[in-house]
Amino acid sequence: MTALAPANAVTDLSYLLDHTSHVLKSRMTAALGEIGLTPRMHCVLVHALEEERTQIQLAEIGDMDKTTMVVTVDALEKAGLAERRPSSTDRRARIIAVSEKGAETARRGQEIVDRVHAEALGSLPDGEREVLVRALRRLAEGHLSTPVEQAQPVRRKRERNK
Repeated sequence: MTALAPANAVTDLSYLLDHTSHVLKSRMTAALGEIGLTPRMHCVLVHALEEERTQIQLAEIGDMDKTTMVVTVDALEKAGLAERRPSSTDRRARIIAVSEKGAETARRGQEIVDRVHAEALGSLPDGEREVLVRALRRLAEGHLSTPVEQAQPVRRKRERNK
């Protein structure tokens, strides 16, 4: 006898958010790739330009582990977009300093990020755009703002671009 799968009693929010997030990330990765950036590289450049930040601070902002951050900064240095320098406030710390070329690349990257986001939102009817953004923001800042602590952490696949 074959058992039937249980029917969803509620909309599968996990699927909707995971799928749309995956497709948006793939579009963002392809678009930024046209100027030689990854979403992580773009994130580091933009946030390093805002103020003097250490590699650890930038990793936290970009939700990257140490190894990923090192690889990302190595790629930025190799491309001439940024470099590690001693901090002006803590001689033990090293900051990520963005070069002029890196600042221009970050500006171009932000135009691409904004375009990809605008295209996604533009695919919705006018009345639904702000409703979607407002609802997602309410979830992100409210009920879904903090992950649940677990013995076996959930593997995260997301890239956070601000």
